[in-house]
Amino acid sequence: MVNYVWLGMIVFGIIVAGARGDIETVTKAALDGANSAVKISIGLIAIITFWLGIMKLAEEAGLVRALAWLVRPAMRFLFPSVPKDHPAMGAMVMNLSANILGLGNAATPMGLIAMRELQKLNQGRDVASDAMCTFLALNTSCVTLIPTTIIGIRVLYGSADPTEIVGPTIMATAFSMAVAVVVDRVLRFFYNSRQQQGR
Repeated sequence: MVNYVWLGMIVFGIIVAGARGDIETVTKAALDGANSAVKISIGLIAIITFWLGIMKLAEEAGLVRALAWLVRPAMRFLFPSVPKDHPAMGAMVMNLSANILGLGNAATPMGLIAMRELQKLNQGRDVASDAMCTFLALNTSCVTLIPTTIIGIRVLYGSADPTEIVGPTIMATAFSMAVAVVVDRVLRFFYNSRQQQGR
């Protein structure tokens, strides 16, 4: 669906530019955008590599394990259907830990592993399990303590104070995570109620 939205915007832009006789603007914008994307990507490689290294050091030093130990009670509450020693639990904890530290790129592989392990518990069904839905909600709305990628982009664009967004980011992501958990629980309650009534 998102692909169709993007395609529609591109086609609409080309049509409007053509109607105004200013089609070269589209070409210039495409080339400028590609140039900016490459510059930002190269600049972010160093920042992301640095934070991935910090994450690896934290993992080796036991900080990630400590964070996992801290969030484990909440994980048991949120995922009662997942056995505490199951590989899915470890992958979910690592994914959420990376998201909390603002390392979305590092979180992605662990998120894929977590979903694969959760699907094993789902016994091959085509419908996502409760645990899979909850994990997806948490993964997309996880609280972020250090928004490393955004800080990196602000540094690249010469921000006077690139870290001033840390406070608002923590508040916004904490609120979004709380809303995600509440909505997940409410929708699950109504869905289970309807399922029981249908029997």
